[in-house]
Amino acid sequence: MAGLVAAARARELGGSPVVYEKGARPGGSMLLSSCVIWRYSDFDEFRRQCPTGDEPLDGALDWLELLGAVVTQPETENPLTTGRRFDPAALTEALVRAAGDVRVGETTPEPQILATGGFQASEELVAEHIAPAARLPLRANPWSAGDGLKHGLARGGSLSAGMDEFYGRNMPDAPFGEADFVPAAQLYAASAKVVNQRGEEFLGGPVDWSETRVAQETARQPGAAAWYELATEALDDDVADRIDYARRLGAPVEQRDGRVAVRVRASITHTIGGLQIDDRARVAGADGLWAAGADAGGISTGGYASGLASALVLGLTAAEDAVS
Repeated sequence: MAGLVAAARARELGGSPVVYEKGARPGGSMLLSSCVIWRYSDFDEFRRQCPTGDEPLDGALDWLELLGAVVTQPETENPLTTGRRFDPAALTEALVRAAGDVRVGETTPEPQILATGGFQASEELVAEHIAPAARLPLRANPWSAGDGLKHGLARGGSLSAGMDEFYGRNMPDAPFGEADFVPAAQLYAASAKVVNQRGEEFLGGPVDWSETRVAQETARQPGAAAWYELATEALDDDVADRIDYARRLGAPVEQRDGRVAVRVRASITHTIGGLQIDDRARVAGADGLWAAGADAGGISTGGYASGLASALVLGLTAAEDAVS
């Protein structure tokens, strides 16, 4: 998303940008997401949720609508946040149209704005920084493998805080595909007893509302796995549907003395650490280089803030600074 946003804004400002899309299609992981672009309702809430993160810049959602992006829900329905849900395919099409020159299946040795989506698809980098003892299933596009991070470091850039943090979901412990990324997520840890494969409770505190820290802590357990145990009489329709989905995928689901137990594994959607940038999205220590989206690190360390909002805002910021 960040690369398309940057190109669309640069063209709007009179530039002649080219998007080099490594993958087989544009849109990256945005195309596979629920496509809610949000921010916390106020900065105090952001600081509570992301105690070591950088202050977020406000969004440009109206700009997306002017490009022709389709809003499917005008608010988030979460009292902690404000934002809009977009149709991911229509948003991708609108950004590709506005970006102009998008070259699919191509790369360049001399990028100006890095927007490769993080390093979650690199088993080597994930093992080095996040989960040395277990492979994390990928809940994202397969092309975001740290190309931007490697290029930025080679140019003299430095790492941000939060290199060991990631945004992800606990998913059914079974094979899953792109169509399962959103509906198969097991988002009910707050209602469950969460134990590792040895039967030990391991969460270091209350379950955070986004369950990002739950996934991070699960990733550091044996096999990056856990069991969610719930009283069967306490299951609401949403939780029951998610458990049924896990069962259909082939994940272990057991009955244990009036409780249902579901085995989950931590999956990774995008990294939170990356290249250190300044408030104009310039890569620190690398003249003439900008980073946006998940290539820019430290935005939501200590918690989680919208990756799509970061991609939007930093894509705009990088383009405006690079063209000026």
